[in-house]
Amino acid sequence: MAESGRIRARCSLTEPIHDQAEGLRRLLVQNFLRIVTLTSGGTGTGNTTAVVNLAAALTRNGKSVLVIDENTGAGNVCELLGLNAHRDLLDVIRRDKTVQEVVVGSVHGFSILPAGRGMRALEKLNVGDRAHLIGSFAHITPSFDVVLIDAAPGKASRSLSLALSSHEIVVVASPEPASITAAYALIKHIGGNHQNKRRYHILINKAVTEIEANTIFSNMESAAKRYLGVSLQFLGYIPYEHKLCPDNPLPKSFSAASFGAAFQHAAESLIHWPFEEDEGRGLERFMQCLLQGSSGSQGARMNAATAES
Repeated sequence: MAESGRIRARCSLTEPIHDQAEGLRRLLVQNFLRIVTLTSGGTGTGNTTAVVNLAAALTRNGKSVLVIDENTGAGNVCELLGLNAHRDLLDVIRRDKTVQEVVVGSVHGFSILPAGRGMRALEKLNVGDRAHLIGSFAHITPSFDVVLIDAAPGKASRSLSLALSSHEIVVVASPEPASITAAYALIKHIGGNHQNKRRYHILINKAVTEIEANTIFSNMESAAKRYLGVSLQFLGYIPYEHKLCPDNPLPKSFSAASFGAAFQHAAESLIHWPFEEDEGRGLERFMQCLLQGSSGSQGARMNAATAES
């Protein structure tokens, strides 16, 4: 009886500590800002449609989502959703608008920051402009759980150099051989210029069957591990949706359609990705690292141009 009492006493002492640790972990997860760049080796893979549907699925899972659109041409996020975006990040840099005034809301529950012109100007900013831009993101509301970046295709994206442990890269590829080759070349490019990136997620879009998608990923994974020394993780595949059109990037029966269910699965996987507890959080920290990465990318391009000449 005395022994059982001591056991109960020990349990009662350890359980509060365990509960406190679990409570702290849950708090960190709640305050953690997940940053994900969706990119592709070239056009035609459905990258923007993937961003829109993944953002909608994350929103359905109770996450507050901000989509940063790095594209300015036809078919960008706002145009795909039929939204008018007359301002973008460049207007914030010029001090003509606040970030809040530039952000556009969507009927699907997530927010959009048009940023194409502004992203291209980042590497040219002076110290004052940089400080203003970082400060502009310090108090943006509401607080976001996930930032999805719809990257410019190929090597043109400014978001690939982000030096954040919370930054994940999803490479979107379709079954076409040219798309697969371009996706592999992009991973090689990122790994060569930003050696801190050792892990990539692969999303196979427009796949006819699950077997086809798994085969494509398996081949990419094997080649990347052998020749590039990087790890690829399968985010999933999106079945080809014949009824999808530019005016309707989300299926009407989102929860029931296999197309929507695939994005729901991808969203749930993304939510449970591990995170670094010591990583700086918030959009202010994100913009600071984006500016640092842009400066590094400019230096790398200048060095490459000098070597070629």
